[in-house]
Amino acid sequence: MAAFDLDMIKEVYARYPKRMAAARKAVGKPLTLAEKILYTHLWDGEATVAHERGNSYVDFDPDRVAMQDATAQMALLQFMQAGKKNVAVPSTVHCDHLIQAKVGATADLQEAMNKSHEVFNFLESVSNKYGIGFWKPGAGIIHQVVLENYAFPGGMMIGTDSHTVNAGGLGMVAIGVGGADAVDVMAGMPWELKFPKLIGVKLTGKLNGWTSPKDVILKVAGILTVKGGTDAIVEYFGDGAKSMSCTGKGTICNMGAEIGATTSTFGYDESMERYLRATGRADVADLANGVKEHLTGDAEVYANPEQYFDQVIEIDLSTLTPHINGPFTPDLATPVADMKTASAKAGWPTKIEWGLIGSCTNSSYEDISRACSIAEDALAKGLKPKSEFGINPGSEQVRFTIERDGFINTFEKLGATIFTNACGPCIGQWGRYNDPKNGPKNTIVHSFNRNFSKRADGNPNTHAFVTSPEMVAALAISGDLNFNPITDTLTNDKGEQVKLAEPTGHELPPKGFDVEDNGYLEPAEDGGNVEVKVNPESERIQLLAGFAPWDGKNITGAKLLIKAEGKCTTDHISMAGPWLRYRGHLDNIANNTLIGAVNAFGGGINAVKNQLDGSVGEVPTVARAYKAAGVSSIVVGDSNYGEGSSREHAAMQPRHLGVIAVLVKSFARIHETNLKKQGMLGLTFANEADYDKIQEDDTINFTNLTSFSVGKPLTLEFVHADGSKDTILANHTYNQAQIEWFKAGSALNMIKAEAAAKA
Repeated sequence: MAAFDLDMIKEVYARYPKRMAAARKAVGKPLTLAEKILYTHLWDGEATVAHERGNSYVDFDPDRVAMQDATAQMALLQFMQAGKKNVAVPSTVHCDHLIQAKVGATADLQEAMNKSHEVFNFLESVSNKYGIGFWKPGAGIIHQVVLENYAFPGGMMIGTDSHTVNAGGLGMVAIGVGGADAVDVMAGMPWELKFPKLIGVKLTGKLNGWTSPKDVILKVAGILTVKGGTDAIVEYFGDGAKSMSCTGKGTICNMGAEIGATTSTFGYDESMERYLRATGRADVADLANGVKEHLTGDAEVYANPEQYFDQVIEIDLSTLTPHINGPFTPDLATPVADMKTASAKAGWPTKIEWGLIGSCTNSSYEDISRACSIAEDALAKGLKPKSEFGINPGSEQVRFTIERDGFINTFEKLGATIFTNACGPCIGQWGRYNDPKNGPKNTIVHSFNRNFSKRADGNPNTHAFVTSPEMVAALAISGDLNFNPITDTLTNDKGEQVKLAEPTGHELPPKGFDVEDNGYLEPAEDGGNVEVKVNPESERIQLLAGFAPWDGKNITGAKLLIKAEGKCTTDHISMAGPWLRYRGHLDNIANNTLIGAVNAFGGGINAVKNQLDGSVGEVPTVARAYKAAGVSSIVVGDSNYGEGSSREHAAMQPRHLGVIAVLVKSFARIHETNLKKQGMLGLTFANEADYDKIQEDDTINFTNLTSFSVGKPLTLEFVHADGSKDTILANHTYNQAQIEWFKAGSALNMIKAEAAAKA
């Protein structure tokens, strides 16, 4: 069987030499890998100018689109309104988010099919109609499936999930976006991105012992923090990079989403070639070998990185030690050797309740084989785990292969629960508690990336720590967060002190990958007669109506909906977990809007003042009251507002409820773009100290919105209850096209108008 979309890959590689020559002429210096991929994917074709990093807005032409089931619903509902007969680029849908981990794979998958059948049926039928590849529930986690089947060196991909960046492990520039961006690309429109800054990470030495690729990104997260990579591509290079497996590289790129990076990537090397051939894509490997000089950064760049990157970090893999990051933030990095001191100082609970292995970042054959070696060693030495185990294989291909090779049997001997090939606990889809809001204070360790409060199980008291699959296995067996397998011993069933052996594993399965049914459905060659049915009474799927265009007047009399204080991620703006069921129904999911945000006035959650009657109500309820009264509202936020998942619902929901503007100290990149796409005003304080001037009873007037233009700040009057007012200057990053989105009411409205004009 040939690789998916081989003709497209051939076309991409065929144009590389000519486009690279143009890029070199335009830039006039050696190029990083990131620059090579960006300049060879310009919407206008060959480069004619050098784009300014961190400043220039550039139109790109991605090679493909990938969507997970939670975000695909809204993306495809929008695409249906765009007037197109077929997607313009290869696109796929992956059903991995709407499956709750609770009992085990078989029962959990059936429960998901029972509860979400109308969503799955909608996604399957709309994919069939518009030429989109469909991966059934249970087929695997989107990013692992993409790595196994679609990613290719030197390509550009966007995906409706922030961890799309996993494909950087195969040398792509793969970027998480909102559904509206995906609609643009699927509709044959250019995709806009601010030309990223470049962070180079030089890896020397070689991983050894208990240290794994996960520790590289855990270390980097500790250095850069959750926002240190914002508006930047992180490019890894050096002998240390070449020494790691392709899936290990994917792990590093994947968690790069947690430092705010646009994406992360590695240059094409022998490990990628091995992985391509092992996953049935020898034809892609052969094509890549034909242009391999273009699929990595120039030698001069890597020899003198300080001259070509905006920031350079160097890590010696030979001296790197295992890390454990958390709790409540993925950038709180603690070497395992220091955990005892850190936990005592912070007062973290040290008894581990659960160890969870898997997710899109750490569910490869190599990851599970190395974790399994720890389990095998524990069994051989008479150790019984002190914590519960959960395993989420990354794909049906991985699951089938690890079952064939005996890994699942080993884990089950330790009492592990094998969950569905899906996201599960990583995204809040974990049925751990009947009443998670009042769950006990406890600690879990996992190989997932995100560990925000309430993320895994809905319990605000769950302290979640991120570490490698190998360390998860060791810590779960010990039951102790302070356990250091490098130095510490455990007591076995004979009362003996034993030490766990260093993990071992296989980069790729010695017997090759195998699978009976990978879960893929090919779309109809001609979907013209395929009917997409949506029940008007459905609680899960709702056809969209376009947002109203701007009336061309200054917005006056707007009310403050909420002044959010501190961290306000997309989980705070539009929670995951049980709310995933409403991802295709805008009005229903809007009932979770900002219910997790902390109100700066009083510090409460989901309780804000309704200025119409002076009452205190839930955020969505108050927003609906303003909307019903014909009153616009605005949201004020803190720093890095919208960090986390790429979900566009966090922008669509406030827009649906009548919020016209979001004014913050700073934005996370994807969320700012999503606000723009939905026809909202995403603004930042020109003076961050002005945040403190905002009062609970404020009425807001825009004084110069009628002259909204590129580079010109907007002026807002915040009129206080006593009649006094503060005039605040708000910056924005809108270009002319984005201003037109605002005027039209949304980017989708613009696409519809353009499609109608061509019809």
